[in-house]
Amino acid sequence: MKRRTFIAGLGSAGAWPVVAWAQQSGPIRRLGVLMALGEDDPELKAYLTAFRQALEKRGWPESQKLRIDYRLGVAVDQMAARAKELMGLQPDVVLSQGTVATRALQRESAVTPIVFVQVTDPIDEGYVANFARPGGNITGLVTIEAGIGGKWLEMLKEVAPQVSRAAFVMSPTNSFAHYLSAAEAAASSLGVELIFTPVENSVADILRAIESFAAVPNGGLVLPPDIRTLQRRELILALAARHRLPAVYSDRVFVTDGGLVSYGVDYVEMYRQAAAYVDRILRGDKAADLPVQASVKYETLLNLKTARSLDLAVPPILLLRADEVIE
Repeated sequence: MKRRTFIAGLGSAGAWPVVAWAQQSGPIRRLGVLMALGEDDPELKAYLTAFRQALEKRGWPESQKLRIDYRLGVAVDQMAARAKELMGLQPDVVLSQGTVATRALQRESAVTPIVFVQVTDPIDEGYVANFARPGGNITGLVTIEAGIGGKWLEMLKEVAPQVSRAAFVMSPTNSFAHYLSAAEAAASSLGVELIFTPVENSVADILRAIESFAAVPNGGLVLPPDIRTLQRRELILALAARHRLPAVYSDRVFVTDGGLVSYGVDYVEMYRQAAAYVDRILRGDKAADLPVQASVKYETLLNLKTARSLDLAVPPILLLRADEVIE
């Protein structure tokens, strides 16, 4: 099924020329990688495989031309320590996953180039001056455009028409305002009460928030991009199942792990694009001059087994739109 591509007008990192220098000479360069997902996570394996393959295509085979120092499965409260370790290795460039990792790296160095992925609002976070000319040592790929907040709510109502209340679940420290505004704008026309439900990274906090929300009937969940909820997805999925809460997620891994439906970025493609940034920096370009990109593929995943367990009749049009259906 044909996937949709959203272009942000700045061009595409994936469209930058591929220059594979098989005979490249000189010392092995060094790349740091800081990520919240663990090395056993199947989604992370797919991301890193795409990233490494794209690097090799551009002339940077791992262990031959490039040494990669990984810090994977890093808890939120350990990001600062792992960022310090990586920067202490004096990498030529660092790849960071998400806002928490990028912030930790930024605090360690204003010089070492940092390429981020899965960051929502790098201007609001203070990583870049603007998209066209970042201006510092940080650039990369933004996750999702703001208007998608309304799309998530529309999809929740589409798959579960009985929903009259929706919890917007994410950390209060994340850049959520533009997602929430778009969801609020859609809520009134959909006849849904939107409830901002802040959660921290702790099990107790997530339990409290979702169980309190589930005490009133006809509820559903919306989970925007947030590394804290992503790390606690097993708990969130268990609570959604226990309380029979239909949920729309921004990240496909929730659905492959048993969630109902997701609509969000094709992260495998995003990691391929990130390799283009790393390549250009290793060849001498400055992060300050490489525009932040928002040209990414979006995808819809639907878990029919979960829909049946919730007694939901999935609309045929949603089945047709889905890029992947899990039976």
